[in-house]
Amino acid sequence: MEILAIVLALLYLILAIRQNILCWLCAAISTSIYIFLFFEAKLYMESFLNVFYFLMAIFGWYSWSGKKGNLTGLNISVWSFKIHFFMSLLIILISIASGYYLSINTDASYPYLDSMTTYFSIWATYLIAQKVLENWWYWLVIDLCSVVIYWLRDLEATALLFLVYILLIPFGMMAWKRSYNKQII
Repeated sequence: MEILAIVLALLYLILAIRQNILCWLCAAISTSIYIFLFFEAKLYMESFLNVFYFLMAIFGWYSWSGKKGNLTGLNISVWSFKIHFFMSLLIILISIASGYYLSINTDASYPYLDSMTTYFSIWATYLIAQKVLENWWYWLVIDLCSVVIYWLRDLEATALLFLVYILLIPFGMMAWKRSYNKQII
């Protein structure tokens, strides 16, 4: 099951880089599988995150499809540093509280790091669903941390998937930046 989830997750990223709406279908199926895989690995926040990813796949499909049913309904945008700073600070505070709660009330693995990657991933997923260019920077940091977590929890194939993600992120950044530049001309 992990291999199927990985293949679909890779398809998601490749299609997202190309701004193809089918990325959200791949995301929905992949995340459905990962909900159970992460729960088994005692990465509860990651399991919860994949429930969120599934819901965001539905939202992303709707958001990208546009109101008139065309497949290019949403343009790439850039958000201010102020928004990113405020949200990052808020996410760090929530992650500390969540990590503390998990550390004293569950047998969660890496509760602080798991919380941090989870909440930043929620934010970054929202940004990608809104086609905000800066999402790629968040994913770079999240994916670097995730490689470590997954490897240490014996999810080596998923850790390798996230290494591939890291390698694909620059392509996503460049493709979205080109699209953004074409929009503003």
